[in-house]
Formats: sequence, structure tokens, C-alpha cells
Amino acid sequence: MPTPEPAIAKRYFEAVGEHRFALADAPPVCVYLEVTNRCNLLCETCPRTFEALEPPADMSWPLFTSIVDQLLGLKRAVLHGVGEPMLVKDLPRMIRYLRERGVYVLFNTNGTLLAPKKRRELIDTGLDELRVSLDAADAPSFLKVRGKDMFDRIVRNISEFTALQRAIGASTPRVSLWLTGLKETIDQLPDFVRLAAQIGVREVHLQRLVFDDLGRGLARAQSSLFEKMQAAEEEAIAAAEAIGRALGIAIDASGATEPGISLKRRPEAQPWSACRRPWALMYFTAHGRALPCCIAPFSARDYATYTLGDATQQSLREIWNGAAYRNFRAALTSDAPPRPCQHCGLRWSL
Repeated sequence: MPTPEPAIAKRYFEAVGEHRFALADAPPVCVYLEVTNRCNLLCETCPRTFEALEPPADMSWPLFTSIVDQLLGLKRAVLHGVGEPMLVKDLPRMIRYLRERGVYVLFNTNGTLLAPKKRRELIDTGLDELRVSLDAADAPSFLKVRGKDMFDRIVRNISEFTALQRAIGASTPRVSLWLTGLKETIDQLPDFVRLAAQIGVREVHLQRLVFDDLGRGLARAQSSLFEKMQAAEEEAIAAAEAIGRALGIAIDASGATEPGISLKRRPEAQPWSACRRPWALMYFTAHGRALPCCIAPFSARDYATYTLGDATQQSLREIWNGAAYRNFRAALTSDAPPRPCQHCGLRWSL
């Protein structure tokens, strides 16, 4: 099994009790910082491929430090959102700034920019975890899902990165491969696990597909596996798990569950009501806009309708228990949740 994060870092929502009120009684312990909304791929499962959610930008250093410096109890920082973090020149500096404060730091990358000159620098920052969104076990499938023919480059980059880690005895960052569960690619999961072993990655994650009402690209209901798995797809997951056990590859899935469990309906009549994110974390776009969580940009259009604050105009204290956040929390615990949350637990995982 993978080396666990500190309990509060990985399972931050467990710090939130059963009684959740509109007014949060504790500051957030986790922050998602969209260090850029630019990207060099055209993924068929990502909303930014099809529309500009905000003007292209990297998060400025003053905005980054302003947010971090206000979160005195911060335990975990995720440096991604809608975009490729490794496009950001200040990324190593950002990681070091957080690690100097004892914060657990991770980000998702597409792996295309993990060039030789950046590898040692990234290791030396103290980054805790590097998640590589690969989404396929071969080049043709990768092109179909990710939009550009870069599969071989990414596989080479990751293989050489893990080889460097072994050569210098670096235990961090933890490297994992991620595959979005799609009808079109779930049969590749066994080979995906084998590929992970071949390139020195010891952890594979099956991510539930997030899709909205527009059904653009592959982010559509007919591509989702949730509650729709056929026997062959269940067999692919079982085969991947068996291969993982044989090769020493840990496999998990959305919601920190086993892959099969993550693709079945939760028993709650109102799944969104189990969410604890608005009491434990904050998410900021590259422009400083506060959103409910990392799923919101993928689940609903029109940021203005679910913006909870602006870090360039307000303090985080004002945002965290301001009217917008209080109203959002109150709605989330009702039978009429906010728009981005209406299908949580159904179209995507809690």
C-alpha cells in the first residue's frame, strides 16, 4: 500500500463533525490553489477544452503568498485546478514556501513538461506527492482522451523521474498514475497497472468521471461507469486489482475507496448532504476567485453563480464566514443544494 499522508492531510474532512452549521466553527485545513488555468493539452474530459472559464492567467506570487499567509492552520495544499501546474515558472518557489511552513503539498500534472532539467529541482523542493494524469495505457487511446500525441514522452519522463529518485535515494514525491474511468478505456486498466510497474510507479488511482448537462467531448453520461458497469468492465477492474497485488502496485479510487465500490451508488437519499468540503477547505482560481471545491469548475457553468468570494478584494476571514459561504453551507445541508452540488455522489464522488 502507498505511504499514507498525515491523517489530517489526506482525510481533511474527517476533522468536521456531524453537526455542520452555516457558520464554520474552525478555519480551513486544506487549500486548493489553481496556480494556472493554462494548459498544453486538449483533454476530452476537461471543461477548459471547450470554453474559457476565466481569462488565461497564472496565479501571481503576491496573491499566492497572501492566501497562504492567512491560513495559519493549513495542513494540506493542492496546487492544481483547471490547468497544468508545471507551466508556472514560480511553481518550485511556491512548493518550497509551503513546505517551509510544514504543509503537505501535492499537485496533478499531465507529465509532458517533466523534462530532465526540472526533475531534480522538483525533488529538491520537498514536494510530497506528484500525481500524473495519464488516462490510457497506449498512445492511440491517450490521443483520443487527452487530445495530443504525447503518450510516449510522458511515459519516458515518468520512467526517468522515478529512476532519478532511486538513484539519489529520494523517497518523495510519491508518484502515482491516474486513469479517468471511461467506458472507452476501462478495459485498459490491467495494462495501465502493468505500465505503472514498468516505469517505477507503485500507485494507481481510478478517478470517477465528472460530467455536466452539456455532454461535451467524453465528459458525458454515456461514457460514465457509475452504476453502468457491464460484466466485462467489472472483470477488467478485478483483473487490474489482481495484477496490482502480484506486482506490488496499490490501487485505489475516488473517495479513497476500492475501484468497484467507487462506481456504485451511495445509500444516502441526498448524497451531497454527506459533503464536508465547505467546512474544511477553500479553492481559489488563478484570479483569486473562491469556489466551493475542485469539482465545481467541472460540474457547472457560470462561475458567477457560485463564487463565494474574491481573495484580491477580501480577507480570507471575511470570505470563509461571509454571507456567500454561509448561504452555500446552509443550502448544502438542505434538500435543495447549490447547483454545483446537485449531482454530487451520483455524477461524481463525494
